[in-house]
Amino acid sequence: MSAIPRPFSLSCLLLLALLAIAAWGTLAPTVARAQGQPVRQVVIEGNQRVEAATVRSYMSVAAGDVPTATNVDRSLKALFATGLFSDVSIRQEGPDIVVAVVENPIINRLAFEGNRRLDDKTLEAEVQLRPRIVFTRARIQNDVQRIVQLYRRSGRFAATVEPKVIQLPQNRVDLVFEINEGPVTDIRRINFVGNRVFSDRTLRGVVATKEAAFYRFLTSNDNYDPDRLNFDRELLRQHYLNRGYADFRVISAAADLAPDRDYFILTFAVEEGGQYRVRKVDVDSKLRDLSPGQLLPFVKVLPGAVYNADEVEKTIQALTFEIGKLGYAFIDIRPRLDVDRGNAQIDVTFEINEGPRVYVERINISGNVRTLDRVLRREFALAEGDAFNTAKLRQTQRRIRGLGYFKKVDIKQEQGSSPDRSVVTADVQEQSTGELTFGIGFSTSDGPLAELSVRERNLLGRGQDLRASIQASGRRQEVDLSFTEPFFRDRNVAAGFDVFRKTTDRLNLTSFDSSETGFALRATYPLSENLRQRFTYTLREDKISDIGPNASRFIRRQAGDYITSSIGHTLTYDLRDDRFNPTQGYRAILDQTLAGLGGTKSYLRHVLNFEYYYPFREDIIGTIQVSEGYIFGIGQDTKITDRFFLGGNNFRGFRPGGVGPRDRNSGDSLGGKLFSVGTAELKFPIGLPKELNIAGVVFGQTGTLAQSDESGAGLFDVGSLRASVGTGIAWRSPFGPVRVDYAEALRKEEVDKTRKIFFSFGARF
Repeated sequence: MSAIPRPFSLSCLLLLALLAIAAWGTLAPTVARAQGQPVRQVVIEGNQRVEAATVRSYMSVAAGDVPTATNVDRSLKALFATGLFSDVSIRQEGPDIVVAVVENPIINRLAFEGNRRLDDKTLEAEVQLRPRIVFTRARIQNDVQRIVQLYRRSGRFAATVEPKVIQLPQNRVDLVFEINEGPVTDIRRINFVGNRVFSDRTLRGVVATKEAAFYRFLTSNDNYDPDRLNFDRELLRQHYLNRGYADFRVISAAADLAPDRDYFILTFAVEEGGQYRVRKVDVDSKLRDLSPGQLLPFVKVLPGAVYNADEVEKTIQALTFEIGKLGYAFIDIRPRLDVDRGNAQIDVTFEINEGPRVYVERINISGNVRTLDRVLRREFALAEGDAFNTAKLRQTQRRIRGLGYFKKVDIKQEQGSSPDRSVVTADVQEQSTGELTFGIGFSTSDGPLAELSVRERNLLGRGQDLRASIQASGRRQEVDLSFTEPFFRDRNVAAGFDVFRKTTDRLNLTSFDSSETGFALRATYPLSENLRQRFTYTLREDKISDIGPNASRFIRRQAGDYITSSIGHTLTYDLRDDRFNPTQGYRAILDQTLAGLGGTKSYLRHVLNFEYYYPFREDIIGTIQVSEGYIFGIGQDTKITDRFFLGGNNFRGFRPGGVGPRDRNSGDSLGGKLFSVGTAELKFPIGLPKELNIAGVVFGQTGTLAQSDESGAGLFDVGSLRASVGTGIAWRSPFGPVRVDYAEALRKEEVDKTRKIFFSFGARF
């Protein structure tokens, strides 16, 4: 192998100039003597792969032309510029011009050595050289810089690349990039200069870049990234603007690389300015149909409050939403800020410029390769010919994103064939919708947990959902096959079925085992944007078996098989800001089931759940949850498998089934027909870095469970209130949610069974 010399750009230009001067120096006298004599022919020498005609096509001198210093010099430069030749010389022999070329070699093979963090496929996509491409030193140097930049983007600023060339016969070469990746160049320290209102620690929690620490092994936020540094500037700006510091600016953001290239030190120089309050809020509307008074109720900015740029943006969105309902597509809402620095006050005026009413001329969809067009079109709240509505367009984007079929959804509007026409274009990028999921976990209620499921959420590109799963725990095993057609018969009704088999080990709780085998048909449809209703028909066989020798007599007399034929409906009203990690809003769920449409069971079951989330501060979230339920038999007593059980995760401080009716003699829990539980919980930071997603929790619960439908000696069935309080740690880990709680039962009955430690962990892969 031979190393390629590094300094090329300047020396190469000087070399070309010298070659041109030398060539012209040898040719000039001849050309001077041959002035006025045309060239008889242009002879090409030294070419192996390049056709002589190709060489002549780049020249400015051809047979019949009179050679001059200008056209010979231009020919020489043109041939060097092709990149096909490492050397070119031009001379005149009598009436002929002879062009002698030395061709650049062809790359036979391209290889990478020493790369472990970035695979060959990633590097090949970055470089421009390929096998069977002409080899030039300039191209090699460009590719070296590309590889180095690629490693720098991954946080490895100490990476070096050394190209090696192996000469082969027939003017071919093998090119090998020898790579020394070096260590990850992390962020050792983040400094702030000029901050007085907020401490360095607070601002470090604002920026996305983090200082290197042992617990950040699953994230790359502690690696230097120039793009992230620009994002950090914006995060700092938003942090201050949302707290009234309208004059805030980041003077500079510098990243200093250590001499040994092992780490960076980031320094943000900021100028905070003063805090402003809102003095006056107004709306200046140029819309003929709307007066400012009609729009003021939708303004989120309040006089007297600390200026908040986020509230200004929310106001713009709210005004756009309301005005969009009237069909205005091209409105321009701009906040005008009149700053009184002497009194530290700001007047905010929302200027609304009038735009024409427009209608949807056409809806275009692009980027969907597998998913059918109709799957996307049925999610549109707008149709061609409708009056344009910004609110419906935003609703459409949320719907399509909510499908989970696409990694990118970009919906934009453009002017149509006339000023009152708009073209809506949805550009999507598909992602994999097939899932193979393996889950593991543990809880004090169910013991070890495991799940294996196979799912396709976009079957054949039709949007259909097919899922098969197996779940097992220390107490429960379940096999389930489900299918859902999201738009049954082209209506906004999600219809589907479930086939299931469930077995539950209740020996420690109620001294028997139970199983359920059956199927369910279901249909779900929206009643409004936030309200949905579901109807379900279920037919299943229930078994109460393997009753323990010391089981309660109330349980032994229920042994056997039962058939349940039921119809049910569920109403869900959801106004939470996030389905998985809500911080504000509420959700209410009403579930009712009627059994007795055939079968051997007849009952009416009712369950109501309500959740309310309130942010006392950005990182302090209060939650109130209320659950209540009631079931009663129709012409018969309820069975133990249909009753409610209280304790464990739904009432901490008590064991699963530890609250409610019980056989004093055997200690078995019998379940109840009526229950209610109220929970108040506060989640707060405990001083650890925010990115760890670890929060402290304090909670209190009160509830009751009564009315077992049993009677006789030894029965305990008192509907008194129980209460518990506790504290815990909640961690949203990369492997799934982890929670540990300690609870103390403050109010209980003598036969209740308590538990103090509760642990749950779940991970899905």
